[in-house]
Amino acid sequence: MTRTLHPPRGLRDFYENPAVPVASGDARSRRQARMLAHALRGRTGATVLDVGCGDGTAAAVAAAHLPGHRLIGVDWSQDALRRAAPRIGTVVRAQLGGGGPGSGQPGGGGLPFATGSADAVLFSEVVEHLVDPDAAMDELRRVLAPGGHLMLSTPNLAAWYNRALLLAGVQPVFSEVSLRGIHGRPGSQVVGHLRLYTARALRAFLTASGFHVVRVAGAPFHGVPRALRPLDRLACAAPGAASILLAHARRAP
Repeated sequence: MTRTLHPPRGLRDFYENPAVPVASGDARSRRQARMLAHALRGRTGATVLDVGCGDGTAAAVAAAHLPGHRLIGVDWSQDALRRAAPRIGTVVRAQLGGGGPGSGQPGGGGLPFATGSADAVLFSEVVEHLVDPDAAMDELRRVLAPGGHLMLSTPNLAAWYNRALLLAGVQPVFSEVSLRGIHGRPGSQVVGHLRLYTARALRAFLTASGFHVVRVAGAPFHGVPRALRPLDRLACAAPGAASILLAHARRAP
């Protein structure tokens, strides 16, 4: 018997709070959009779902790289969709099993799209928020056509500065121990991360979820102090140490 994991009552309210950040850095969005544009080269009219689209900032960046394709923003937060609509055009309020932003109500659910109807899915900075990421990946795999592209991004637990922080006994950046405040780590915003991945773990997770991993790349983090940003960009050459992991995977037939 499969047990469904339920997020605590306060988690849904947390993600409905307009003060919670729902946009990520443009540098990450541009790199991810270029990866998807390369994957879809030679095609027109592809259906691309941005699941967990937030306020639509990342989708707007992606749209500039995806002319001729249909981009649909999907999220559970009504406030996020209100802000996303002018940027994306087509938005859908829906739940994705697993809990968290864009994932819907406690108890999970399914996306309102037919099986195999999407050519690509953008899944940006969402998986780290999910109570049950396995159920979420099952649903993304369902809506993707065989061979369809999954473009997933998530913070890197093993980012270069996190390695140094752990050696010093400091809580890593991106990790959180409370939804009510910052405790023991750098930063000033609570963003609701429930789990974190290394590059190796992300590859293994995607493979186990029925995807073929094409590539894992790195992207910089917009929250890195300005003086350290050149180093953060250099770290992208070694994805295992980059701030953000960008995974391109394809649904197995």
